[in-house]
Amino acid sequence: MTILVTGSAGFIGFHLCKKLIKNGEKVIGFDNMNNYYDKNLKKSRLSELRKIANKDQFLFVCANLEDNLVLENIFKENKPKYVVNLAAQAGVRYSIINPSAYVQSNIVGFNNILEQCRNNDVEHLVYASSSSVYGGNELMPFSEMHSVDHPVSFYAASKKSNELMAHTYSHLYELPTTGLRFFTVYGPWGRPDMALFLFTEAIINERPIKVFNNGEMIRDFTYIDDIIEGVFRVIFKTATSNVNFNKSNPNSSNSWAPYRIFNIGNSKPVNLSIYIDIIEKNLGKKAIKEFLPMQLGDVKATSADTTLLQDWIGFKPKTSIDYGVNKFINWYKMYYEIK
Repeated sequence: MTILVTGSAGFIGFHLCKKLIKNGEKVIGFDNMNNYYDKNLKKSRLSELRKIANKDQFLFVCANLEDNLVLENIFKENKPKYVVNLAAQAGVRYSIINPSAYVQSNIVGFNNILEQCRNNDVEHLVYASSSSVYGGNELMPFSEMHSVDHPVSFYAASKKSNELMAHTYSHLYELPTTGLRFFTVYGPWGRPDMALFLFTEAIINERPIKVFNNGEMIRDFTYIDDIIEGVFRVIFKTATSNVNFNKSNPNSSNSWAPYRIFNIGNSKPVNLSIYIDIIEKNLGKKAIKEFLPMQLGDVKATSADTTLLQDWIGFKPKTSIDYGVNKFINWYKMYYEIK
């Protein structure tokens, strides 16, 4: 069968395409290859995918989600049964500087995906949401039943918008949709704008690392292999309606429509200072720390309740932070040829 993966040159998209190709699926990769971070890393990921794909098993299209005509042609020519939308303008901090970029990619682009799915009989749309949607909520662990009405960044607002848009299409057009709230994904081939990459690079080069909120931050770090296993299983378990849905007491994780929302997190949140200690241990070098106040748009803590995910697909992320950081640093040294 054919599966369309948008954001296929990105961190999560690359790993998902790799898993699907190894599983024998035909994959249509889609990415705009923008310069939000180093394009060479994205090109290297694509090169890795082409190495493992059989002939005609992996097709890559470089374009923007906002270009509906290109999407229309992809759907018409390839007729994907499943669509995984991972393409988005990423980054909480950048959304404060340039919110308009998020409107175009995350709102307009996502609507184009929804339209193509409903017009081409797609069996299941899976899309990336984010733990950022929990915003000002401080009740831990975060549950899909919690309110997400108080986002603290425009990135988070765009992701909540995706969930609302998807529900509407599930209701109006019976398009099965599943949104996945990712919790701080890390691992080999990761994004250069995220903490693990930034800290590793700075420590190796003996530059200060920026430690926000004076280190009093907690994150539910989730290893990439766990994320991919969860996404892979969700793709092939199509969202269904909840026949017992109570509109008088609505449950925001599902609906009378074929719509589902799940957290994917490790459920073992780690203090930022401990995270830095583990990086230092693996590098054999101490970090030079620059302690700074809380950043605008950020949250102090995240922690995932993954009960619903486990009940749905029989899987719960479990990779330890020590193992995951070690795997990333080994990859980093290999990729950048550091001895």
